Amino acid sequence: MTPSSPQSARAFDSRVFKATVIILATAGAAYLLWRLVDLLLLLFACTLTALILLTITNMIRRRIKMPFAVALTLTIFALTAVIVGAFWFFGAAMSAQFADLITRLPGAWDAVQARLHRSTVGELILTRAGDFAPSGQRIVGLITSAVAIGGSIVSALAVVIIGGIYLAAQPGLYGGGTLKLIPAKARAKSAETFDAIAVSLRGWLKGQALGMAFVGVGTGVGLSIVGVPAAAAIGIVAGLAEFVPYAGSIVAGIPAVVLGFSQDTNTGLWTIAVLVVVQQLQGNLVMPLLQNRMVDLPPAITIFGIIAAGILLGPVGVLLATPLTIVVLVLVRRLYLGEDESEVLASGDV
Repeated sequence: MTPSSPQSARAFDSRVFKATVIILATAGAAYLLWRLVDLLLLLFACTLTALILLTITNMIRRRIKMPFAVALTLTIFALTAVIVGAFWFFGAAMSAQFADLITRLPGAWDAVQARLHRSTVGELILTRAGDFAPSGQRIVGLITSAVAIGGSIVSALAVVIIGGIYLAAQPGLYGGGTLKLIPAKARAKSAETFDAIAVSLRGWLKGQALGMAFVGVGTGVGLSIVGVPAAAAIGIVAGLAEFVPYAGSIVAGIPAVVLGFSQDTNTGLWTIAVLVVVQQLQGNLVMPLLQNRMVDLPPAITIFGIIAAGILLGPVGVLLATPLTIVVLVLVRRLYLGEDESEVLASGDV
C-alpha cells in the first residue's frame, strides 16, 4: 500500500527502519551467541559446580549453625579431602586396573574376532561391522588427538572449578546482577523462573549422584563376580558415564562385553546379563525411588535433548545435555505455557 501523504510516508519509513534495526540486532545477537557458545557452556558448567557447592553448604548449615563463608569453606575442603583421599588410598589399585583394562582390550578384541570367524553368523557380523570399524591408523590418530586435547580439558576443568567456587561464594551478587539486566516489570517473574531452574537442577543433581553411585558399584561388583578382568575400572567408567543417560551405559558396556567374551562365551553372556540387570534396576527401581528428588523429565525428551545437543554443541553439549534440557523445559513451562513456580516444582513429586 502506497503512503498517501508526506506524514504517513515518514511514519512508514520510520517503521521500516525500526523493523530493520530490530532484525539486524536480533541476527547479530544470535550470531554473537553462536560464536560464544563454548564460553556459555563453560559458564553453565561453572553454574552447575556452584550449585553443587551451595547444595552441600546449605545441608551443612541446616544441621550445624555456622556462617555461610565457614560452611562453604568446609564444603570445599571436605570435597577436596574426599577426592585426594580416594586417589591416595585407591589410586595405585585403580591405576593398575585401568592399565590392565587398556592392555587387555586389544587382545580381547582379537579373541572376539577369532570366535566370530568360526561361525557363518560371526563372519556376517564381522563383514557388516568392517565398514564401520576404524582402522589401526585411525585409532592411533584418535588417541593422539585425545592426548593433544588433554591439556585443554584439564585447563577447562580448572576454570570450571575455580569459576564455580567464585559463583558459590557470592550467589547474591551474581544472581542479583543478572536480574538487574532484566526490565523491572519482568524482574519478579524472572526471579521465580531462575529459582525454579535452580531447584530443578539441584533435585536432578541429587538424584543423578545417587544413580551414578548405584550403577558404578553395581556394575563393578557384578562384573567381578562373573570374572571379568578390571571390573573395578569398568565400574568407575560406568558410574561416571551414567552422567549422560542412555549413551553412558553404551560407552561403558562395550569394553565390558569385549573383555567378557574374550574369556569365554559364558562369561560374555553373564557380562551382558549383569549390565542389563543393573540398568533395569536403575531404571525401574532406583530412579522411581529417587523421583521425588528429581525434575519430571520424560525419557523421550532426554534422548532427543542429547541428540540435539550433540549435533548443535558437540561433545561438551552431550555432557551437559540433560541439565540443559531441564533448563529449557522449565523455561517453556514458565514462559510459554504460563505455569507458575509451584506447578513446575510439584511435577518432580508425582
